[in-house]
Amino acid sequence: MVQIKTPEQIAKMREAGLVVAAIHAATREAAVPGATTKDIDEVARKVIAENGAKSNFLGYGGFPATICTSVNEVVVHGIPSDEVVLKDGDIISIDAGAIVDGWHGDAAFTAFVGSGHAPELVELSRVTEESMWAGIAAMKQGNRLVDVSKAIETYIRRQPKPGGGKYGIVEDYGGHGIGTEMHMDPHLLNYVDRRRGKGPKLVPGFCLAIEPMVSLGTPKTEVLDDDWTVITTDGTWSSHWEHSVALTEAGPLVLTAPDGGKAKLAEYGVTAAPDPLA
Repeated sequence: MVQIKTPEQIAKMREAGLVVAAIHAATREAAVPGATTKDIDEVARKVIAENGAKSNFLGYGGFPATICTSVNEVVVHGIPSDEVVLKDGDIISIDAGAIVDGWHGDAAFTAFVGSGHAPELVELSRVTEESMWAGIAAMKQGNRLVDVSKAIETYIRRQPKPGGGKYGIVEDYGGHGIGTEMHMDPHLLNYVDRRRGKGPKLVPGFCLAIEPMVSLGTPKTEVLDDDWTVITTDGTWSSHWEHSVALTEAGPLVLTAPDGGKAKLAEYGVTAAPDPLA
């Protein structure tokens, strides 16, 4: 069953989403050469505490940290550690969440550590982020879940990959419903699988965490011995972007974007819903 939210509940999710946005802003500044991923986790922990929120990652299925810090070939679920020291030229995907009054927010971004990044890495992150926004723009009344998947995949497939070949759209992980839990039905693929059908219709109150994960090579992944860290099987680097989004009567509201998604959605010809906290 898909959990449909009332406008009042979406407003609470917006509160949680703004805490996540604050975590992103602080951890982006902290992701510098010489910092450990544990340092970045500590920054996130302080932001959550300062905002009177709770972490929805810490303790989730036994996860031992406040955020996920996935460096280079790590796709998702990297565990912050004193042993992982960021260096010039790395990329890091930071996945963060927060709970306010029982309602969840969840979002991720890819950051460039220092300088000297290869153009294909810059393009990888851009393509991944823009495919997310294409998926968000497809959150319209009357569309179905598969339309979001199709928008993400179509955007990625239309982008030429520097050096040739195709981007790897990670197959084993995807987006999800969100609300009173971090992970809820429905599961959202980042590509179209016709065996799964069209999925539910998108109606006001429908909330999704939309999160493409894309690699420079394979779509295949494996989990390391810590039972959390997910890497590409061929060692190619990857990017991860995510926002939590609510569909309202007035259109999509990006709960974890500071401006509610107004600026980016405008690029796709979509008007973001008014911010209930404005």
